[in-house]
Amino acid sequence: MKHTMIDTSQMELSDKVVAIKRVTKVVKGGRNMRFTALVVVGDGNGHVGCGLGKATEIPEAIRKGREDASKNLVSVALDEVASISHDYIGKYGSASVLLKKSPDGTGIIAGGPARTVCELAGIKNIRTKSLGSNNKQNVVLATINGLSQLKVPEEVAARRGKTVAELKG
Repeated sequence: MKHTMIDTSQMELSDKVVAIKRVTKVVKGGRNMRFTALVVVGDGNGHVGCGLGKATEIPEAIRKGREDASKNLVSVALDEVASISHDYIGKYGSASVLLKKSPDGTGIIAGGPARTVCELAGIKNIRTKSLGSNNKQNVVLATINGLSQLKVPEEVAARRGKTVAELKG
């Protein structure tokens, strides 16, 4: 994933908790219970990130997850109908998420973790399919990876030394 520093000082970030897990460590005196919270944050305008927070209390884990997520923001290339600019498959571990460009009026067609990421990124029209692993953390990371790899037509045209009209045929 390419991480560019995004200034979050004037950004209004909203967040959603995707998963809370209770994890146990067996020690000499018994079991230590802790919580991990997977949190996705986004500004609804092309920026989204996810983070993992771990603590003995749930609210503290969520707060830490939110802080971690705001440090790991990526920008998403959106087109004029608030969809993505082209189809792409995001991968992370054994989780793959197929992201398909959709026309206006489609809405967000996505399952659980991928839906949360798309909503917070500000995408209004997209179709996704989660392939491979169903692990929530890996699906979220695969979706964010896919969204961060998207390119706008102008960027691709400039890289190839062509105009946007030549690309579209």
